[in-house]
Amino acid sequence: MRTDDLISQLSGDLKPVRRIAAPWRSAAGWLGLALLVVGAAVAITGLRHDLPTRLMLPEERVNLAAALLTGIAAAFAAFQLALPDRSPRWALLPLPFAAFWVSGLGWGCLRDFMEQGTLQLGVSMACMRFILGFGIPLTAAMLWMTRHAAAIRPAPVAALGGLAAAAVASVGLTLVHHLDAAAMVLVWHGGSVALVTLLAWLVGPRAMRGAVSARAS
Repeated sequence: MRTDDLISQLSGDLKPVRRIAAPWRSAAGWLGLALLVVGAAVAITGLRHDLPTRLMLPEERVNLAAALLTGIAAAFAAFQLALPDRSPRWALLPLPFAAFWVSGLGWGCLRDFMEQGTLQLGVSMACMRFILGFGIPLTAAMLWMTRHAAAIRPAPVAALGGLAAAAVASVGLTLVHHLDAAAMVLVWHGGSVALVTLLAWLVGPRAMRGAVSARAS
């Protein structure tokens, strides 16, 4: 067989490889979807009655911004890590924002304790339902968009996707749910965010490999 004929035969059934979008573009698309979904839930539920008063407090605005920046940074880092030529250090990107967010809530706990002599640790299953209810589906969307990372580093990508989804959901929850006690916000918001992130870390790699198999078949 002639070389030209062999090359033509081997390349005849080849299909062009779809180029992966830039991380900033993928992150923007996912964040747009997340904000649309959570924003729709906020619009349906209605804003909390004391939101204007709460947002007048500098610490409330800072904590809200820190949570949102945590979600944005985690989403961008996830899409960076989904590429094989990117440094694993991208996983550290959301940590400063997350630490600032948690430390702000911790400072609020200390302030409440100094003012009231006690910490309010009531039960708020509504917080967990909201964050899990939106965090898990948005994490699934992230896993589908980053399924090409299944053979690279699926666990960090999945965990960052879970953190991004839960942080954005937590921002939406802050706008609709009335919780004045910083300790309750720390336990129920922070605990729910940590739970979504942990579930993504544990289940995400298998889900990503399943998405790749389904796509191939």
